[in-house]
Amino acid sequence: MLRQPLADRIRPASFDEMAGDEKLFGKNGIFEKMMAAGHIPNMIFFGPSGTGKTTAANILAKAANKTLHRLNATTASLADIKAVAEDTKTMFGTDGVLLYLDEMQYFNKKQQQSLLEFIEDGRITLIASTTENPYMYIYPAIISRSAVFEFKPIGKDELCRVLLRAKEILEGEGAKIKIADDAIETIALAASGDARRALNLFENIVSVTDGEITKERVRDFLPEIMGMVGFDKAGDGHYDLLSALQKSIRGSDPDAAVFYLAKLLAGGDLISACRRLQVIASEDVGQAYPMAAAITRACVESARELGMPEAAVPLSNAAVMLATAPKSNSSYLAYYAALDDISAGRGVDFPRAVQNVHLDGENVKDKGQNYKYPHDYENHWVKQRYLPSDVDGGYYKFGENKTEQAAKAYWDKIKGN
Repeated sequence: MLRQPLADRIRPASFDEMAGDEKLFGKNGIFEKMMAAGHIPNMIFFGPSGTGKTTAANILAKAANKTLHRLNATTASLADIKAVAEDTKTMFGTDGVLLYLDEMQYFNKKQQQSLLEFIEDGRITLIASTTENPYMYIYPAIISRSAVFEFKPIGKDELCRVLLRAKEILEGEGAKIKIADDAIETIALAASGDARRALNLFENIVSVTDGEITKERVRDFLPEIMGMVGFDKAGDGHYDLLSALQKSIRGSDPDAAVFYLAKLLAGGDLISACRRLQVIASEDVGQAYPMAAAITRACVESARELGMPEAAVPLSNAAVMLATAPKSNSSYLAYYAALDDISAGRGVDFPRAVQNVHLDGENVKDKGQNYKYPHDYENHWVKQRYLPSDVDGGYYKFGENKTEQAAKAYWDKIKGN
């Protein structure tokens, strides 16, 4: 008989046993309150692997008192969805069924749309999980009908507690384990917030190690089993490294920027380094040096084409350039200020001048778009309202750097300010 992996053998059966975000899993957390109220809505779970998405879905499914179906979007088809819906016609599905759909980002738009009719009429309660940003990969109509929850990487201390619990279970099965505290911590750090990775690594090391498991033994084992991906020798987690890289560049410290970049690349994470440098170029340098985004993009493309170790050269060029460039977050702030108005429900009706108006119906009171074409006017600018009437604007404010101040002087002149 095949033996289950340790991660499956100790999978929590209740939220009390789960490691992770207290707001979700805690005693007075959101999921406990859902179960107490007897209300399980359609939900989307997103976050990295090994953070409890599947476990939370299993616990909620038991509380829902509905027939549970599991599908993985990497292999499921429209026929599978229809088969789940058919179960609502049986005596076991009279109260509706609960569908746990893993890796939902792999469903195309047509497949996701096929879920809608079953979600809307209540035949299917959907719990979907994804490792990607749901707002980029999941059909908006499904998101609007679901509660969206983010599962964050599990902290080092909590992973240590998970590993100690696993040690007790293995010892209860007859294993003799002697492991140093710093070895437990090293495994937790190596997992980069992923409980499944931590448990698999722990089980593998225990299975081949006689005597005490030390930190040095764990480090010797890592390259053989899982490489250096996400491993942080200094004790910082993977996401701490990305944060340190961005904050060092934002603080205009090229030495720190190169240091944290080197740690990321030494850990094997080329992709995250490339993504974060591109974000920094627009978020932290932005309008102060607009070419920073184009230069960073060129360095990133070069790095991906070269691969490691040569990729480090263009990426270090990008990191130093960004760290020593003038800084501005004016565009970043403008976007989120606008998003606040959108979230508040403002700006639903666009000014007629900016609408795509081609033909007025008989019932339209104000006929004609009345749009003023700026290129027909002096300096290619004419005063007219572009924002909706219930939006005040004022989102973008010129930064104090040379580039934005030059743009401000130009537009003050053109607009007669």
